[in-house]
Amino acid sequence: MLTYLISYLAASLSIKLPSVFFYASTRMILGSLTSLLITIVLGPKVILFLYNMKTGQSIRVEDCPVLATLHESKKQTPSMGGVLILFSVLISLILWMDFSSVFTVILLFSTLYLAAIGGYDDFLKMKYKNSKGLKSSKKFFLQLILCVILSSYLYFPNVGANFSKTTKIDSPIAKIEGKPKKGLSISNYQRIYYMPFVKKPLFILPVGLVILAVLFTTFVITGTSNAVNLSDGLDGLAAGLVMMSSLVLAIFAFLSNHVEFANYLNIIYIEGSSEIAVFLSSIFGASLGFLWYNSYPAQVFMGDVGSIPLGGLLGICAVLLRREFLLALVGGIFVLEALSVIMQVASFKLRKGKRIFLCAPIHHHFEYRGIKETKVVIRFWIVGLILALIGLASLKFQ
Repeated sequence: MLTYLISYLAASLSIKLPSVFFYASTRMILGSLTSLLITIVLGPKVILFLYNMKTGQSIRVEDCPVLATLHESKKQTPSMGGVLILFSVLISLILWMDFSSVFTVILLFSTLYLAAIGGYDDFLKMKYKNSKGLKSSKKFFLQLILCVILSSYLYFPNVGANFSKTTKIDSPIAKIEGKPKKGLSISNYQRIYYMPFVKKPLFILPVGLVILAVLFTTFVITGTSNAVNLSDGLDGLAAGLVMMSSLVLAIFAFLSNHVEFANYLNIIYIEGSSEIAVFLSSIFGASLGFLWYNSYPAQVFMGDVGSIPLGGLLGICAVLLRREFLLALVGGIFVLEALSVIMQVASFKLRKGKRIFLCAPIHHHFEYRGIKETKVVIRFWIVGLILALIGLASLKFQ
């Protein structure tokens, strides 16, 4: 939005502005700095407000009673700090992203929608004592609605074409960056699936099997959303991992926006993916700023209002970029956390109450074994960083 204002003032005053402010790389930097600074500056006021609202962290005692002892000091720490992250990201989106891009519209709508789900979940926990929030079935149903809306645009050409017509506005960014002639339409490239380190597409779904694409998209978005939610159990853990995953995806989105880079690196060219890069850079900056207050000992927790949207948005960006399997790689810790819960529940039901882990998700298992919280977080970050570097290496080794 700020780019439109600058362009309008420049035209009105007959001033020639440096085009550098409209480049994707510049907007990525400005977006990350904007969300970072907003998060840090507003952090103390938001934390105080949440504390006065008595949004203290609830601690599980039913299946993991030892957590009550391990996390005793966290009871009064305010939750719902995710509102700070999302507010910073939305301000960056409004200031630096191109509203003529359908990607901007998708990401804006998805952010608000998922924030409403997470916020309502946290609200129920805060209002009703001992409440676990939204039931898993209701939460999944609400997430499913978003996946159906997104899939309708991505996989059904008529819906996508009609929606795109309504989003055409004069864009100063498009004028500066230009519009390369090569590339695939969204309805075509969304049926192509890529694997890290593999040059050619892993497979291309026929039009007749588009329902499989819808199911896979639903699995990626809801799976990532809930996996990040499960990882938000130790000080700084989820924020640090989201930061790494968003940065890797942002780099891929930036490179995918340039025909020359895409051809050289053997990756798919996606016109307009620079907006996804700016958005992910804003998430990176906001997550980094949130760590200022969320690192051990945490002054605020993310809550469902932060973890559910952030995970879902990572999944949506991966789907738009055709990088679902890359997200599974760089977000390997998220996958591990989700698998540990699935295995724990399956074992408990199939083996008559026997558990695989001392407590799930797996980060609590290591806590039960006597490893300090800070060491668990740092080690998970290290593994996450290694996976992120491997993901970046896939750009060259294919």
